[in-house]
Amino acid sequence: MVSWNSVPLEITYQVLGWISFVAWSVSFYPQVILNFRRKSVVGLNFDFVLLNLTKHSSYMIYNVVLFFSPAVQQQYFQKYGRDQMIPVAANDVAFSMHAVLLTIITLFQIAIYERGVQKVSKISMAIVSVVWLAAAVCFFVALPNHSWLWLINFFNAIQVIMTLIKYIPQAIMNFRRKSTDGFSIGNILLDFLGGCTNYSQMIVQSIDQNSWVNFYGNIGKTLLSLVSVVFDLLFICQHYVLYPAKKAVISSKLSKDGGVEPLLKSSDHPESENV
Repeated sequence: MVSWNSVPLEITYQVLGWISFVAWSVSFYPQVILNFRRKSVVGLNFDFVLLNLTKHSSYMIYNVVLFFSPAVQQQYFQKYGRDQMIPVAANDVAFSMHAVLLTIITLFQIAIYERGVQKVSKISMAIVSVVWLAAAVCFFVALPNHSWLWLINFFNAIQVIMTLIKYIPQAIMNFRRKSTDGFSIGNILLDFLGGCTNYSQMIVQSIDQNSWVNFYGNIGKTLLSLVSVVFDLLFICQHYVLYPAKKAVISSKLSKDGGVEPLLKSSDHPESENV
């Protein structure tokens, strides 16, 4: 395997990676702790949790397989050259495994705690079903020729698509309400830090290897960082510039049953989001 040319750059790479891991991982805990203290998940968007599980599960499959499988690494080297480094770091594996675990814990809380009239929308269930059905089809397509790199790249694409799906409704909702009241800007700032450090980590690797192959060799990580940073900047602009200190009016329906609209529909009660 290709080694680092510069020890300072290798150290910088590791530091940036683990800063990204901490920033993105910490954003999961406020919701879990809140659910535990309230013994209730009323107000938590179930669609977001379900889509997030699909996103992080897909990302974990990609990271774990490419990081640990010699066969898949061999296919990567055959495609991009043996003078390239594997574009997945230990912090990528740790983050995706941690994210899946925390999302499963949140789903378990949904199952055991008070949830009122809330339920997962049919649209979200349909999206998840189609995604995993497509993944199963791709597995059987890849099986005859052992095209495992192609297969895990499909999972990498899934996590990018899911990232887009989970951010767009919140941005539209803030625009329609002309307010970010009730939306946690703290999670967004952590997400922004994680995205910037994750992208910077890839730049450091490229500088050391004098090659930019890792950006398109792991296009999912590249797009994940860019999508996160772009939407975070939008949310920061909405919170601090466009709609500062404006209060939203909670609809009578929400006040009555404590529910929220599905993630894929507009809502008058935004919830804080994770990575």
